[in-house]
Amino acid sequence: MEFTLLWAVLTAAALAWIGLRIWPERVPAHALDRLLGAGITALVAGRLVAMIAQGVNPLTAPGDIIVIRGGVSTAAAALVFIATLAWTTRSVRDALDAVAPATVLALAGWHAGCVWRGACLGSVSDLPWAWALPGSQATRHPVEIYTATALAIGAWVVSRLGWRLWARAGAALAVISAVRLLTETLRPSITGGPIAWYIAGVVIGLIAPLVARAPWGPGARAPT
Repeated sequence: MEFTLLWAVLTAAALAWIGLRIWPERVPAHALDRLLGAGITALVAGRLVAMIAQGVNPLTAPGDIIVIRGGVSTAAAALVFIATLAWTTRSVRDALDAVAPATVLALAGWHAGCVWRGACLGSVSDLPWAWALPGSQATRHPVEIYTATALAIGAWVVSRLGWRLWARAGAALAVISAVRLLTETLRPSITGGPIAWYIAGVVIGLIAPLVARAPWGPGARAPT
């Protein structure tokens, strides 16, 4: 078992728990359970999609599913997380908005978990705070620390928004996507990363409150 990944997951869960207590207003019952359930479901779905994309059949190689280091589809995981959380909280009007700050903070915890995984560094840098991998002379950007810090600040910003339907949820999606987009260039990657998905996340997050208040949207006739 990859215990370093377990510690990263526990860090994310701990920050989700903290976030739900810092920003408890309108939080639905069993919110932590809902977040963790959606997160686990998303992780498995993202891993399965990554395996299939790599030409590995999950049915013939089920043991590879737990090898998360082998890759997880960010897009698939994000879509499944949102869909699962939306479904499990569908009966509570402001649920997605209420848990949005804690969700962003939890993701900050996952990125901060790079300390446990030894995976904080990105592209080469000579900045004073850059550091090197063991046995290497090349110093690198601690890109995951940048990401965790930006997301923690983003969680606070989201928590300061009002209660217009999907405003906080949309802002959370936009913040997460924007932070990943801005830090992607500091991550070594052959493909350049899922840039289009990040841009789509920013756009969808920004228009989500407008969609909610559209004549055919879920908030059109609901009280503010």
